[in-house]
Amino acid sequence: MFKSIREDIDSIRERDPAARSRTEVLLLYSGLHALIYHRIANWFYRHKMLFLARWVSQSSRFLTGIEIHPAVKIGKGLFIDHGSGVVIGETAEIGDYVTLYQGVTLGGTGKEKGKRHPTICDYAMVGSGARVLGPVVIGARAKIAAGAVVLDDVPDDATAVGVPARVVRLAGKKVESQQLDQIHMPDPVSLELCKLQAEFDRLKGELDACRAKNSKTGE
Repeated sequence: MFKSIREDIDSIRERDPAARSRTEVLLLYSGLHALIYHRIANWFYRHKMLFLARWVSQSSRFLTGIEIHPAVKIGKGLFIDHGSGVVIGETAEIGDYVTLYQGVTLGGTGKEKGKRHPTICDYAMVGSGARVLGPVVIGARAKIAAGAVVLDDVPDDATAVGVPARVVRLAGKKVESQQLDQIHMPDPVSLELCKLQAEFDRLKGELDACRAKNSKTGE
């Protein structure tokens, strides 16, 4: 655990220009404190001491303003910048050197069972106030803009913005606007109704032709 704490401190110093020393980070950074509490809570959780695990995690929430479920799997070098209001749900998984800003929620939608929280891959960044909901995967080095609401997977090296979030850049290149239009999309129900109308018109035409033929034959 001490090795992990040292890696977390070094990771924060590398990414936060305001961090002047390891001592400052260790004593004053609530994101680091939440990580230390979480590693203790996770140890209790993995050893089936569930009450102690929740007690530590709830104490951490009270002291740091950051709520991390004891079961969450976190890699090395996580940087929770500022951290106030961050919530990370039970089945969430966070890779190495991920950055989370204040107000981030890695939550569920209330519809899933089992794996119901996001997976954040290595070196991803989630901006302030963003909501990543459900068992979605945020790819390696992906960036989620502040205030975005992510309900679908985001590929590696992508940037997603908006509510609901849409990919605007992929591997450093702007995504064509046609690929981003989530409003003017064809309605599948309307398409099926159009097909039924066309089939109805075809059958009606054949019926009218039969009637006309029978009428001539009767004459």
